[in-house]
Amino acid sequence: MFGAGEPGETASAPACPARRPDRDDELTARLTELVLAVGAGDRAAFTELYRLTSHRVFGLAMRMLGNRSTAEEVAQEVYLQTWTLADRYDATISSPMGWLMMLTHRRAVDRIRMDRSATDREITFGHLHLGQDRDVVFEEVEQSHDERAVLHCLDALTPLQRETIALAYYGGHTYSEVAAHLGTPVPTVKTRIRDGLKRLADCLLGPAGA
Repeated sequence: MFGAGEPGETASAPACPARRPDRDDELTARLTELVLAVGAGDRAAFTELYRLTSHRVFGLAMRMLGNRSTAEEVAQEVYLQTWTLADRYDATISSPMGWLMMLTHRRAVDRIRMDRSATDREITFGHLHLGQDRDVVFEEVEQSHDERAVLHCLDALTPLQRETIALAYYGGHTYSEVAAHLGTPVPTVKTRIRDGLKRLADCLLGPAGA
């Protein structure tokens, strides 16, 4: 589970020793290898990358969003994005962890904007499609060589999941707008999107990346 911590820590507990610079360098080098391997379609590398970095991704999402369920959704979206964009990673521009933190920050900001936009629309009736950005995951995937794989995996979704995700990500609608369009409660829309993204990720990554 994302973000699991150690119980029983007290204020008087000694501080953890700082990570040695050489350990930092070793970790960065290993993460760089993993991201490059993921870019080449290596599912085992993706699994290890997730294991080594998911606590940091979830931690940043949790700090920004303040809601565990939403932070988990954002973290899941970040790793789907990582799988589709890893072939574009440039180690001369940022470290692997810095790249992941950037993706997480952008996804969290998108979610905050989406939630705020939904609230504004509920307050101001009739103002539709204001400040909408297409979801980065699908915008980038459409331009990548994995487009056919994603389209194939979309067929693995249920019709309701596929319609809901299409409205939210391709159509740029908020949860509230999707719910109104489908005549479905917002929590149900969120569940369909979350489950649909998980099924999409499982299809793209296969058993090794599950």
